[in-house]
Amino acid sequence: MNDIKEILEKVKRVSRKLNSFTDEERSQVLITLSRLVDDNHSMLLEANGKDLAKMDKSNPLYDRLQLTDARLDAIFHDLKEVAGLPSPLGEVIEERVLPNGIELKRVRVPFGVVGVVYEARPNVTFDVFALCLKSGNAAVLKGGKDADESNKAIIGLIHKALESCGFPADACVLLPSTHEATETMLKSVGLIDVCIPRGGRKLIDFVRDTAKVPVIETGAGVVHVYFDKDADVEKAKKIIDNAKTRRVSVCNALDSLLVHKDRILDLPAILIPLAEKGVEIYADDEIFSYLDGKYPSKLLKKASPLDAEREWMDMKMGVYAVENLEQALEHIALYGSGHSESIVTENEDAARSFQLNVDAACVYINLPTSFTDGGQFGLGAEIGISTQKLGPRGPMGLREITTYKYILSGNAQIRP
Repeated sequence: MNDIKEILEKVKRVSRKLNSFTDEERSQVLITLSRLVDDNHSMLLEANGKDLAKMDKSNPLYDRLQLTDARLDAIFHDLKEVAGLPSPLGEVIEERVLPNGIELKRVRVPFGVVGVVYEARPNVTFDVFALCLKSGNAAVLKGGKDADESNKAIIGLIHKALESCGFPADACVLLPSTHEATETMLKSVGLIDVCIPRGGRKLIDFVRDTAKVPVIETGAGVVHVYFDKDADVEKAKKIIDNAKTRRVSVCNALDSLLVHKDRILDLPAILIPLAEKGVEIYADDEIFSYLDGKYPSKLLKKASPLDAEREWMDMKMGVYAVENLEQALEHIALYGSGHSESIVTENEDAARSFQLNVDAACVYINLPTSFTDGGQFGLGAEIGISTQKLGPRGPMGLREITTYKYILSGNAQIRP
């Protein structure tokens, strides 16, 4: 525990020095790291292979854990993209002169030290470091034991990039993958300025319940698509397929399909791509009765009462009949997690009502929820997707991991 405290104290000291570097210098670190990634595919894949060998391929986290040449190529481009983004630091959010002649500015500044607790997603190590450095923050990373070999290989490259560009290595540290390290970090008031958990509901609940430092909740998504009375079948087929099967292990993947009772007859056509890919359907009684014999029997099951609140992270999906838009909204309000929700409809009034009344960070009309992603939003990358309302909400890019301070200038004015 004392060793972890010493590490965090070093990071805190370093964080106060990061403002002395220019944006160009910070960007050069990311360019250097991108080249190191490009030159070290074999080393990174070998380390990742050691982690993968310890995990059952049927585990929903397996896909999140896996690195491939294509994913490393994407990381290479993401690092270069973040390097090229405009820095939010020093941005003047507000500027005015008070009646007494004092000049007031509100200026964007780093949080200081950003701690991130995450599970089996080694790409998060790159994303968090890139966004923290570019926004002037030091990063404390606490990865899961499932990705420990991958994360150690990645942090080695990060330290090499930092030191080769004249930055202190302690601008980014990887803590041991132990429960004790997590608890110490979460209770390090004054050393960690904000903590961001990235993972499933269990991890997020633990961080929120344990932390004494500020927490921004991200990640857990119970995601819905509502197939409206006035929906287009071909659009729905594409949207539902992409939302469910593009990557089933990510937080923006579809969990529950809500179907207007007047459109149940269209379900077999809509679900063809899912049946072909082996998606298991957990249906309510009405949907089950209709799909029985029209969807592969080995893939059709009756939903349990708990399935409506489940984040599947697997080739599984709930399907529920609703009387109308109002009942769909009620279902989402009851079981949704405030992450991403979508409606498929050609009715402008229904679309507008859905848009106004759904309480979620991202609300879609005739689009799959798979677009909830910092890169897709033009943020370069994301440090997480916030599902809370206080502070950042939705994909969190550079601006979302900064705060601000007031700077006041005067000429010996005194307060009466």
